[in-house]
Amino acid sequence: MCGIAGFASMPGAAKVSALDAVRRMTARMHTRGPDAQGEWVSEGVILGHRRLAIVDLDARANQPMQSADGRYHIVFNGEIYNFRELRRELEADGVGFRTTSDTEILLVLFARDAERMLPRLRGMFAFAIWDTQTRELFLARDPYGIKPLYYVQTRDGLIFASQVKGLLASGIVSTEREPAGMAGFFLWGSVPEPWTLFRGIFALPAGHWLRAREGRSAAPVAWHDIRTHWQSEGRTASARQLQERVRQAVGDSVRAHLVADVPVSVFLSGGIDSGAIAGMAAQLGAQTEGITVGFAEFTGLRDDETSLACATAKHYGLRHHVRMVSRAEFEQDIPRILDAMDQPSIDGVNTWFASKAAAERGYKVVLSGVGGDELFCGYSSFRQVPRMATFGRMIGAIPGARALLHAPCAALSRYRSQPKLAGLPRFMVSLEGTYFLRRSLFLPAELPALIGEDMARDGLGTLSGEPPGVTNANARNAVAGVGMLESTLYLRNQLLRDSDWASMAHSLELRTPLVDATLLATLGPYVSRFAGDAGKRMLARSPEKPLSAAVVNRPKTGFSVPMASWSAKANDHRSCSNLPLVASAGTPWARDWAGFVIESTLACA
Repeated sequence: MCGIAGFASMPGAAKVSALDAVRRMTARMHTRGPDAQGEWVSEGVILGHRRLAIVDLDARANQPMQSADGRYHIVFNGEIYNFRELRRELEADGVGFRTTSDTEILLVLFARDAERMLPRLRGMFAFAIWDTQTRELFLARDPYGIKPLYYVQTRDGLIFASQVKGLLASGIVSTEREPAGMAGFFLWGSVPEPWTLFRGIFALPAGHWLRAREGRSAAPVAWHDIRTHWQSEGRTASARQLQERVRQAVGDSVRAHLVADVPVSVFLSGGIDSGAIAGMAAQLGAQTEGITVGFAEFTGLRDDETSLACATAKHYGLRHHVRMVSRAEFEQDIPRILDAMDQPSIDGVNTWFASKAAAERGYKVVLSGVGGDELFCGYSSFRQVPRMATFGRMIGAIPGARALLHAPCAALSRYRSQPKLAGLPRFMVSLEGTYFLRRSLFLPAELPALIGEDMARDGLGTLSGEPPGVTNANARNAVAGVGMLESTLYLRNQLLRDSDWASMAHSLELRTPLVDATLLATLGPYVSRFAGDAGKRMLARSPEKPLSAAVVNRPKTGFSVPMASWSAKANDHRSCSNLPLVASAGTPWARDWAGFVIESTLACA
């Protein structure tokens, strides 16, 4: 896991200033790669890299790395889990290798197949390859978007980096606010890709590649759209057959994600997702240690993860470490959390403290259960959203019914201090709309008061869609539709992004066995069968020694921290006033926290 940066310059651009810019970017991302720093300078391009050594710890695997013939140079962030299989195949074809790294595999495959190699890669990745003959820069990103990659086209050339704050550190990109990013954040609680908070800075979309020549980029090209796994025709299987496919697919994914030349730990909560990963890792013979975070405020409550996590660790014979976090530590860490938070988010604090705990134990790799709910239908949204949409369509089919609902819904939203009730008449008639009502932070009508009328209008116009920023799911059925929305919106824009910045701030590589394109390709045709609690129970039974009944039957709580009580203190740490904090009676803490974190992000710019 690493941090990458680079500058593909237009003819005539100043090399010295470009080199300084790349050095500033890699310095800003030093926690992503404290083990080594490197750069490569040639006519038309500068590549920079920070390395967190996980596979082939020798300096020979440092980056930027060049191909054996010197034609290609690469900077790479991520892991290719099937690199050893690919290496054996290439060696059978007579290819020799200088390292035992996955980075060199990418160079060899690209030299042979160019972008056609991408579907063969199993892993999480964002990389850049420079071709010295064609003088082209090639950027690519994994199908789920686990690893981030941002770019900006300037008058001097194309600049890219693993973090938005890395790009800002270059000192040569605009800090003008992007309306779509601002509006998207307040609507969803995270910035929807490809937008960022800054005009001209874009995320390379998940499952896309991009080419740039003479410092000018072409449009990104999709090479893998995970939505197709929820849109294509489903398959049938008996319950026993499906259970066996889940067992084999999950085991295969965990085995792949254990590939490392350093010890591996696992985030262990009291739930099914992390428990199944821990159980499967133990079954495979991995010497992992469970890392659990606890809070005094949760003691004796159902939100407490520690007791069940301890029981699961004992169940599988794992070493186990419980790290207690106090409100005082949260307050002390606020400046560091906000500095590390690459784009504003209403989440991620939980992963920050879990990552901190793993790093304190000396780990550089951790397995996380993130993504299990999206694939195995673990959220209540899989039950509630289809029912709400069906009911909403029935009401909407009555002539004039939606118009009659506007006034009472608006009044009820004020009376009950639940602003989203006002959006029912507009959004209740579609699956996408009811999903938005469930996941949204603010409604479109609230944006002018938050970011100004002009920016709200421009942002909503750019996001487009109904609801804003969402296209029609077109899934095979309602359950598959919710799974697709959860995976391409909530998981991609919030959970995976938070997992990245919060773990990398502690120089920790976070791996996601349940967010895996190969796993999705295997189980995607059956996701509708996972509705209710069927999917999570199958996941719980995937290890040879199933999870305990106490874990399986525990009401879902999520991996949470006591932010409702903690966040009030965060207001004392505000250092700027670019935006008013939203603070009205009965407002959920997330709305207050949203204003706080976006102020801090803009202040850093």
